[in-house]
Amino acid sequence: MAPPASNLSPEQLDELQSLLKDWLRQAGRTQADLRRALRAGSIRMPVLIEELHRTYTRQGPAGLAERLCGIEAQWLQETPGTRPGDADADGSLEDSMGQLDLLLQEIRGQNGA
Repeated sequence: MAPPASNLSPEQLDELQSLLKDWLRQAGRTQADLRRALRAGSIRMPVLIEELHRTYTRQGPAGLAERLCGIEAQWLQETPGTRPGDADADGSLEDSMGQLDLLLQEIRGQNGA
């Protein structure tokens, strides 16, 4: 297991925020959904980013990707049709899960895992 990374750069934090916004949009989810999954204190994006940054600091990039993949898996297990934007004929939730899996594989490859 790779040692945890210390901090994300400002550019990486901006990229993480963009990734989260795109992911939530594609998954038909809101910041409130992400707040519940993270058990964060607020739906505000800086608070959500701070929570994910703590994960990154403790567990490194692979830990961050695993946490996001876990949230995606949790959302996919929810009953379809119970939320606006849940899985529909185009399979958008499955596509976003695949994107997170690819991100996790890429991170693991960079760490020599």
